[in-house]
Amino acid sequence: MAGKRSIFEEVGARAPKSAPQAGLIDAGRRGARRGIRLWLMAIFALVVVMIAVGGLTRLTDSGLSITEWRPVTGALPPMSEAHWQVEFDKYRAIPQYELMNKGMSLDEFKVIYWWEWGHRQLGRVIGLVWALGFFGFLVTRQIPKGWAGRLLLLGALGGMQGAIGWWMVASGLNEGMVAVASYRLATHLGLAFVILGLLAWYVFALGREERELIQARRGREARLFSLSTGLMHFAFLQILLGALVAGIDAGRSYTDWPLMAAGFLPPDMMELSPWWRNLFENPGTVQFIHRMSGYLLLAFAVVVWLRGRRSAHGATRGAFTAIFAVLLLQMLLGIMTVLYIAPWQLAIAHQFVAVVLWVLILRARFLSLYPRAQSIRGG
Repeated sequence: MAGKRSIFEEVGARAPKSAPQAGLIDAGRRGARRGIRLWLMAIFALVVVMIAVGGLTRLTDSGLSITEWRPVTGALPPMSEAHWQVEFDKYRAIPQYELMNKGMSLDEFKVIYWWEWGHRQLGRVIGLVWALGFFGFLVTRQIPKGWAGRLLLLGALGGMQGAIGWWMVASGLNEGMVAVASYRLATHLGLAFVILGLLAWYVFALGREERELIQARRGREARLFSLSTGLMHFAFLQILLGALVAGIDAGRSYTDWPLMAAGFLPPDMMELSPWWRNLFENPGTVQFIHRMSGYLLLAFAVVVWLRGRRSAHGATRGAFTAIFAVLLLQMLLGIMTVLYIAPWQLAIAHQFVAVVLWVLILRARFLSLYPRAQSIRGG
């Protein structure tokens, strides 16, 4: 019911209106979006280094030098010659020493030990950086609304990655094994790329305000988003196949291109029994599948790139062009890695460019879902 008006009130007078409130979408707890984004970028960089160190650990055959999983006490390396000798004796009890490194000196053992210790230590550092950041932002109530679960998921996946890392190493300690099981290596690397992908996606999302993302999503390019999602899954499959190749050193088995042992099909593709073992343990079969998948990925990427060029948004077009350019570079590096019998420099470059390509695909997918507005002049 309206209140009584004064008889002395002038005609046409109105009560003052309250000023319109802007940014109601972000009126909730916005949190320290910039700070959290920088924190996630730091973790992202550490994970990239972790992947590179993991690759070098594998290439130097160092992954089995530590034969126990001690998440806490293992943070300290051997502190005396007696402790070093204990660790060396444990290594000499596993098949890799007997079948590959028999007669290795203690000094030679220290080299491979430091590689594996550094790899594990870096994992602990990543876990510590995540824990300090997450609980710090949580206690100070700086986490934006709806983000606590996402950030907690990163920590859970990191813990799972540590457990899978030991599950992988344990496979190489079994009788007759001189390296870890290739499918476990692929699982370990695959989860690393999942974590990397989530970090990249969160960094993209936190780089823009929530209201901007909601508005941008109204202009999403559904077809392009669907194609980029397919490309993301295809690239992930290729990464897993690459891990299978690396796990059994299949890249050093057939060093000609485009043929394999002077033929389209490598010899003895199905020589192992049961047949499915060839998909994981036969170097010719594993490398052949990786090559064919690479060709198909390139063909699909051409389709996605051509569709991406038709986007109405310049940033989106540029993102898909970047994918295609880096994919061509990755194909070239893969061919060179085979022709030069997989030297560690080319192998690591091939792995690093896979990380770059993965992030570029995610960026293009993100821009398809949340296109950046541009002026008519900018278009």
